[in-house]
Amino acid sequence: MVAVFFPPARGTEVLSYVEGMVATEDVIATVPFSVPKTPAELEAERRSVMDAVPPTFDFLPEVTDSVMARLHGFFDQLDSASAQGDRGRVDAILRGNRIIATPSQVDFIRDAGSRAAFRAAAVLAADQVLRRGVVAGSLVDGATTSSVTVREAERPEHSMPVGDILTSRDFLDQAAPMLPSGTPPEASLLFNLILIGHIDYTLVLNVVATEMDRGAASRSVSPTKANVLEGQAIVRQADPIGPEALERLTAYEDELRALGLIEAEALGPGALFGAVMVNVMMFALFGLLLFFNRPEVYANFRWLLLIALLVAAYFGAAVLIDRNELAAEWLPIAFVALPVAVLWDSRMSLFLVLILVATTGTLAPFSAYGSVLALMVAGAAAAMSVRAVRRRSETWLSIAIISVAGGVMLFSHGLATSGDMGAVLRGSAALAGNATVSALLAMGFLFVFELFTGITTDQTLLEWADPTRPLLRRLSLEAPGTYAHSINVANLAESAATEIGANGLLSRVGVYYHDVGKMLKPHYFVENQTDGRNPHDKLKPETSAAIVREHVTEGVRLAKDAKVPAVVLQFILEHHGTQPIGFFYEKAREESGDEVDPERFSYPGPKPQSRETAIVMLADSCESATRAMREPTPERVRDLIENIFEGKIAQGQLDEAPLTMGEITQVKDQFVKILAGVLHRRIEYPTTKHLTEAEHEGTEPTDDSGAVAVPAFEDVT
Repeated sequence: MVAVFFPPARGTEVLSYVEGMVATEDVIATVPFSVPKTPAELEAERRSVMDAVPPTFDFLPEVTDSVMARLHGFFDQLDSASAQGDRGRVDAILRGNRIIATPSQVDFIRDAGSRAAFRAAAVLAADQVLRRGVVAGSLVDGATTSSVTVREAERPEHSMPVGDILTSRDFLDQAAPMLPSGTPPEASLLFNLILIGHIDYTLVLNVVATEMDRGAASRSVSPTKANVLEGQAIVRQADPIGPEALERLTAYEDELRALGLIEAEALGPGALFGAVMVNVMMFALFGLLLFFNRPEVYANFRWLLLIALLVAAYFGAAVLIDRNELAAEWLPIAFVALPVAVLWDSRMSLFLVLILVATTGTLAPFSAYGSVLALMVAGAAAAMSVRAVRRRSETWLSIAIISVAGGVMLFSHGLATSGDMGAVLRGSAALAGNATVSALLAMGFLFVFELFTGITTDQTLLEWADPTRPLLRRLSLEAPGTYAHSINVANLAESAATEIGANGLLSRVGVYYHDVGKMLKPHYFVENQTDGRNPHDKLKPETSAAIVREHVTEGVRLAKDAKVPAVVLQFILEHHGTQPIGFFYEKAREESGDEVDPERFSYPGPKPQSRETAIVMLADSCESATRAMREPTPERVRDLIENIFEGKIAQGQLDEAPLTMGEITQVKDQFVKILAGVLHRRIEYPTTKHLTEAEHEGTEPTDDSGAVAVPAFEDVT
């Protein structure tokens, strides 16, 4: 498809020449064009002009006064130590100033006359030489310019020849004659050490100003080496085709192609096959990534079809963008990335983005390196932005993330290549507009995508988690005990699902609806019996079992009427699996004395098919059982939960759920941690002790019928 939309062109006779050939005819420019410099040529020229920019130094005369003050302070210390006759202190003062002196040098400097001569010479050297400007030798050694620029506070910026700049070596050479004649060489060496220890440079390199000047010089370099006018001869007949002529011919062909004035020759079989194979291999790579990371996609034709349609829409838009000569930044990469990330996951979306961008980069109209980078970053940002967007109303956040990420990449590439900032701004504006349109369209079509694929997104789940939904509102009003139970189980299930990497949000929403069928006959379930009366006491076991069983089938009916998503319906069907309604089954056997059909006393099922519904089954039983405990110590809570888990496994209720034993252990530990914390024994205050005692009287764990406790492997919810 891509090869058909963007067929590879072999060009015209302009490109039939190669280096070393002889022109068979005159080639005259029909349009004006520029011959660009090669990247190597452009870089070399920019480096050359940058090296020719003189460095800028700041002259700091106040440094001289500071150096002179330090010298006076140094000699004052020596005068004080010498006056006390403390040779060790003199040596310590020298070492403290990083001067390692020989014993004879120490003895020399202890002499008052020698110190006075040294002080006078050092201060004079600082005053006369430093004020002329002294720089670190490393900054002018190997200089690429013959002069430097000097900035002073009280005079205009001016140029100074490199040869006139004094270095630290020059400073020492000019200071030496200021010593008294006849000074011993060893004493002269000590004098140099004193100066080196106290010198500060009065000419300091201004790195910022220097780099700004060099950057401006670099940007001033023209990217073109020649301009050819319309009607000007590019090559003449019989002229040899050398490197320069070939560059002109190539630039001419590029200009004609950009203007749409070049006609492609008929495609050869090889060219077409090569273009098709490039695209096949790129999308085969995506197929492999999909196979190893989301193999379930291949089992659903509608999923594959939607992905194919999104890709086709992307390249269809690319055709329109090319035909209307729009910027590559308008390619709707976010329109593909966002739905895939929301429907499946960010990793799958990121894979697809990289493949699409890589394929796009092979197409001539969109092959600009900066545009490819911007598309890649924008697409990746779209794929990852869904982590921050939980509701459709937050689409603006995704738009902002995509726009900023792509704009920063365009700006960075513009700086790196010294590109036209005006073009960068136009590209960023196009990218922002593209992000807005693509995100709004993607989120607008998301409902259609959900219906087509049968996938329920987090955004939809959040909408169904709203307690003002009619079905949830009815449940809270007609069966408040069941509603409170559902909230507790939801917290438990979500925490456990998140712990093992399952869908915590789906678990929570599924729990909200798993017992909606109870609100048709709420008083037949113990959590809604506030007056202590149990209507099952007057019913036959078969009738009671049918009522308890009915809350599943009626719950499904109510949920379907309310258009609850199918993935949530599964929690209603599977949260009891095919468990027996044990209490009434045993009661029926006792009363009849005959064999009783166990199917009449079992839930319709099926058994949990997903990790999330299996977790909800376990959470439902554990929450109900622990809530009815008399003395809920952590040890008793753990024992009860382990008993329930073992019972579910023994019954085979978890056989069809993709839960590993390790994950089951993680779920169990999470339940114990939460329930032990919630159900720990409170302090009984004297004023309320009679209430807690009353609560304990006659309280026993109950099942869905409201009857007394049944074995842990049976339904206790």
